[in-house]
Amino acid sequence: MEKRTEYLDYQDELSLSTSQSTSQRRRLFPRIVSFLGAISFLWLTLHWYPTVFPKFRFTFCHHHTQTNNDAIFFDGDRESSMNPIPVDSERIPFEAHIMSKCPDARDCIRELVVPTMERVGDKVDFELSFIASVSNKSSDVECMHGPTECIGDMLMLCAANLPFPPESNADQVTGLQTPPVRYLGFSNCLISNYEQIPDRTLVEQCALEYGIDFDALNECVSQQDDNPNKGSQDDRLSGVALLRQSARHSAELGVRTSCTVRVDDTVWCVRDGGAWKDCAQGGEGSQVTVLVDQIEKLWKQRN
Repeated sequence: MEKRTEYLDYQDELSLSTSQSTSQRRRLFPRIVSFLGAISFLWLTLHWYPTVFPKFRFTFCHHHTQTNNDAIFFDGDRESSMNPIPVDSERIPFEAHIMSKCPDARDCIRELVVPTMERVGDKVDFELSFIASVSNKSSDVECMHGPTECIGDMLMLCAANLPFPPESNADQVTGLQTPPVRYLGFSNCLISNYEQIPDRTLVEQCALEYGIDFDALNECVSQQDDNPNKGSQDDRLSGVALLRQSARHSAELGVRTSCTVRVDDTVWCVRDGGAWKDCAQGGEGSQVTVLVDQIEKLWKQRN
């Protein structure tokens, strides 16, 4: 009888011990699951969202959602690369007068100027000019959309005039300045997000994408002196001087609307209020093919 009692006591202890162990395992399992779930959530968070560090953001250059029509590539025409344009060719003047924070300028650059440059960029002498008010009594420059637009204008002008190592013999024509294909790409990158100009992250991304020296760009825009090279041997640029010169150029031509496109020193087409106006060729000048054909025609007449 005693043995039976001892056996039952032992069995009770074993049952209790087993029950406690099972209970502990049951409590431990949810903890492991919760821990693994937290790790998985953290991993997904870090890999799904862009990682942000101070002054650096790893994301696409363009902040808006980019479609196939938004993507800008300046790889050049295959036929042109097979038959390069002679260095001494007479190029056709092609100019766009804009304001950097104007939606009409954005549409004009993306819909007409860039596609045209992609096809006949090697046959034109391209220039971006800017519209602003220049005081005759002081050094003040006023931009329609405020001081940040003036900064945007200066960023694009500085990018166009910065020293740039020649990539080929053809680039020697414009000296050591930034090739039009690069500063137009940079300008298009900025103006596609004109509301954010002059956000540092946007400027850095656009500069990186098109090979523009950000530090040199920043120094140029920061210059307050029209003649920063006075008394110095440094070849420094002044953004405010470039903007004043460009704005006066537009005013002398009577250009007041952003965007105004000029071909061969004549107004070709105007983008205003979200619509194309006063376009050449019976109003069809806003079509890329029509503009390209006109440039091709003029180039063949002179070369």
